[in-house]
Amino acid sequence: MPSRKISDVIRNQKVLCAEASMTVREAACQMAHLKVGSMLIVENELLIGIFTERDVLNRVVAARQDPDTTLLATVMTKNPQTVKADRPFSHAMHMMYEGGFRHMPVVEDGKPLGMLSIRDALGPELTEFESELERRDNLTEIMM
Repeated sequence: MPSRKISDVIRNQKVLCAEASMTVREAACQMAHLKVGSMLIVENELLIGIFTERDVLNRVVAARQDPDTTLLATVMTKNPQTVKADRPFSHAMHMMYEGGFRHMPVVEDGKPLGMLSIRDALGPELTEFESELERRDNLTEIMM
C-alpha cells in the first residue's frame, strides 16, 4: 500500500466538482447519490476549496444554517492542502494525518485530477468488501 503512487489510486476516478454558488443541499444530494464524502469546489477549472461531510455537520447543521440557502462559498474550506499525482500515496497519508483531515485533493497546476480519502488506505480489500455487501443488499431486496 505505501509504495503506491497517488496517480494509481485516483486512476479511475471521476472528479466531483461544483461551483461555490451551489447550495449545500444540492451538494449534499450529489454527494449522497455518488456515495462520496467530499467534493471539490472550482472556479475557472481551478481548485478554490473543498466541501466535506464534516462541513455539513459542523458548519451547516450545528451552526443552524439553512442548507437550501447556504452557498458552498460560505461553508467550504478555502485553499485546502493539495498533493500532486506523482507523489507516493504514503506522503499524502502522512499529510492527512498531520493535518487531521480525511480528504485531500490531487491537483496539477491548480486543476483537480482526483480526490484521496482516508478510505483509500484500505485499498482494493475494502472495495471488494463493499461490493459484496451491496450484492447482498440487492439480493435481499429481490427476495422480499
